[in-house]
Amino acid sequence: MTSHRILITAPFDDARLAELAEGHAVTGAEPLITGGSLADRGLTDRGIADALSEVEVIVAELDRIDRATLDAAPRLRLVISCHANPVNVDLAACAERGVVVAATPGRNAAVTADFSFALLLATVRRLSESERWLRAGSWSPDDVFEPYETFRSIGLSGRTLGIVGGGAVGRRVMRRALGFDMEVQVYDPFLPEDAFGGDARIVDLPTLMSTSDIVSVHAPLTPETRGLIGAEELAMLQPTAYLINAGRAALIEEEPLMRMLREGRIAGAGFDVFYDEPLSPDSELFDFANVTLTPHIAGASDDVVLEHSRIAVEIFERWAAGETVPHAWTADGPVR
Repeated sequence: MTSHRILITAPFDDARLAELAEGHAVTGAEPLITGGSLADRGLTDRGIADALSEVEVIVAELDRIDRATLDAAPRLRLVISCHANPVNVDLAACAERGVVVAATPGRNAAVTADFSFALLLATVRRLSESERWLRAGSWSPDDVFEPYETFRSIGLSGRTLGIVGGGAVGRRVMRRALGFDMEVQVYDPFLPEDAFGGDARIVDLPTLMSTSDIVSVHAPLTPETRGLIGAEELAMLQPTAYLINAGRAALIEEEPLMRMLREGRIAGAGFDVFYDEPLSPDSELFDFANVTLTPHIAGASDDVVLEHSRIAVEIFERWAAGETVPHAWTADGPVR
């Protein structure tokens, strides 16, 4: 195999890095981890002009691969974005110059499913609410059984979980739910009726919203799915239902959601994602005792680095061998 010059600015597994370095010239730059946003992080601002001038392959997570980067890297042929979709890459600019772009979908699917189910459990069993109560010194010897009555909740066995989106995360959430003896139904218009055999039923969205004890949202955010769950769908939820969203906030329309929470029309909700991030300290969401909030950390795991490193190496090896590049994107979207 021909030796290639590779620049890696994403966090990367040492073993995979050593594997690449055996046959290729690999340069690493300190990963960007904290501060700012994707829009602030141009790769050309990193003081690595010499590396960029020679590089053929870039693996990046938070660095922006824009026209300035392409100007500084005339030999660049492949960009691997360590995201489910290449949000840090100017796809049109890469297409103009014949630069192949690929992403690492599913890199955080397992840990996101773990977290989603943890958020579900915390919400249904009122863990955050009861911990706040305990830390506030509310447990009195005058009534040692008060929390037993105050924080009564439901079990999961025999309950129906409705999963919106049967992709990489949704499938894993389904498997975790089955371990809790739950009934599972999935809304995903791209899946056939027998997609999950006897493990889960494929249903339409109204059926899912109206018959699920808990709804967990895992659809990808696209122009078609933005606002997928609006006022009409939210009104279908049972008053005893719970709503969990560790996917994308914009999948649910904000105003109908807030109105539903204000009116107490469901038993509770758990959110790891928000319409504006970071969540403002003045957010009305903090006023709802039955809402569990976490700061967009579903994918915060070292295991994500291991997985995106594995996928990135696979992509590079397929590209270097002249094969079809998996998980490729064009200016029009993912290559199907």
